[in-house]
Formats: sequence, C-alpha cells, structure tokens
Amino acid sequence: MGHDGQIKSALDSKTGTYHYDTCFSQIKDFVSSADIAVLNLEVTLAGEPYKGYPQFSSPDELALAAKKAGFDLFITANNHSLDGGKKGVERTIDVLDNNGIIRTGTFKDSVQRESGYPLIIEKNSIRIAILNYTYGTNGLVMKYPNIINYIDTSIIRADIAKAETASPDFIIATLHWGLEYQRLENKQQNALADFLIKNGVDCIIGSHPHVIQPIRKYYKDPSDTSFYNLVVYSLGNFISNQGERYRDGGLMVEIELQKTEKTKVTDFSTHPVFVYKPPKAGGGEEFVLIPANDWENMITKFKMSEADQLYFSTFREDTEDHLKK
Repeated sequence: MGHDGQIKSALDSKTGTYHYDTCFSQIKDFVSSADIAVLNLEVTLAGEPYKGYPQFSSPDELALAAKKAGFDLFITANNHSLDGGKKGVERTIDVLDNNGIIRTGTFKDSVQRESGYPLIIEKNSIRIAILNYTYGTNGLVMKYPNIINYIDTSIIRADIAKAETASPDFIIATLHWGLEYQRLENKQQNALADFLIKNGVDCIIGSHPHVIQPIRKYYKDPSDTSFYNLVVYSLGNFISNQGERYRDGGLMVEIELQKTEKTKVTDFSTHPVFVYKPPKAGGGEEFVLIPANDWENMITKFKMSEADQLYFSTFREDTEDHLKK
C-alpha cells in the first residue's frame, strides 16, 4: 500500500525524487530467490498529485523498487483499482508494461483481457494459470472500455474453462475478499473457496482484510493426504502505514510445487514480516519490512528500543498463535 506517511518518507526533499528501496532491503534476498514472486499492488500509479488513503496514487518508484527486490508478477484487481479513475487504471498498466513487470487483474479493454487472461506463466516446466478478482472498488464505477475483474461466479467459471484450454499444471486464484480487520474468514469466503476448488482451482491466495486469516488445507481425497488444495484466506498487510495491532505486518507465503503425474503442493511455509519504522536521517521515519523469523538478528541490527521490541514481539507472537490455531 502507499499511505501518506510512506510517500512522505520516500521523498528526497533535496532532489524531489522518491526512493523505496529501503522498504524491501531486508527481504530482497528471500524474494529474489523465488522462481516466481507475486504481490498485490493495492495502489494506482496515476501520477501526481501523489496521495494516500482513501484514493491512492503512489509514485512509480514504489513499483520499481518492488521489481528491483525480486517481485515478478503484480496483481492489480482490488478495491483500490479505480482510485485514479480511468487515467489511473490505464497509467498503472502502462507503467508496469513499460518496465517489464508482468501483471494481471485490470485491463484497458476487452481486447487486452481476451489476449492475456487468464495469465499463464511457465517456470521449470510447470505451467501455472493465474486468476485475479476483487469483490468491488469502493463504489467507484469502471469506465468503458476498461475492465476490472470483479468476483462473478459465472465469469470465473468461464475463465477457468478458458485457462484449462492452455493445459496448465496448476491454477492459482488470487482474491480480494472478506471483511476488513476480521481475523477469521467468513461464510462467503468459504462458499467461494468451495466453488473455486470444485471448478478446478488448486490454490487460493486472499487479501483485503488487512489482518492475517487462517491457512487451510482442503483434501481432494481424504484417503490420500498428499494431494490438497491450499487456501490462504488473507495475507494481512505487507508494506503499509497501518500500525494498529494485527495490522502492522503480514505474511509472505512460500509454496513449493512438484510436477509428477499431477502437479501438487509438496510443502508450504509462512514468513511473517513486520513494518518497522526507524528514525530517518534528517528527520521523519523510514518504512522497512523485517522478517519476524529473524527476530534476534533484526533487534540487534536495528538497535531497537524496548518499545519497538515490544511491538515487534507482540506481532510475532500474535501471528504464531493465530496460525497454530
């Protein structure tokens, strides 16, 4: 995300330029080591004036820093997709395309969607179909000929059928769904997950609630626990300026796939990240994502105050306890 505090922090007042590399500096090696790294871009790149909540427009440098950190694919269908109106939708697409960033979820027109959706990515001889949908866009109305992928089961069913014509080994649906700040998924999410799984989706990754929700396995055959559908109901926040408890961080989820007779998830792991805001040279504060799994090293490296250590430890313990349950 790109709240006002983040924009202010990224600005170099001497040069008038923006710098976001620090945000991802502590996770860059991990992200770049992945075969495919995906993020939810929950801002528009609509150009100046830059602004945060409620209608986001971030400097292009935010996306470029994420690419530099190793993210390969940006999904763009979320409740802030229309924050910049038609200009925001189209300029965001242009910035990503012009910088070689793979993206899906929003489209300039039906021709662009028809030719490039569902997105098919092949890596290590595994063909993956990526779907992306949002529950809505905060009441903002999409302008013709732009297309935002909204959650509509009839459209999704057709998209899955189209994806299957490309003979994918694995289908992932990324969904902007659920209720904000609720730490458990709701019945609507359960029902949609059930629909997607029954129609051929292998893995579901969710966002929007801004807090971490459960990760659940749904077994295709109870007698064979080696095959299951993985549903991550909500990753929580990544980089943002929401500092309240449960919202001051989130998860990176690492999924390992193996292709035999049928491609399956062989393992997955969670990597919690906390948004740390150390003082910035010259005033203000930085925004740095730090891995909670590297707890002691991060405390020492950043010489955290006791108060910051408490915030960090609370996030870490809350996350561990929630995922265990």
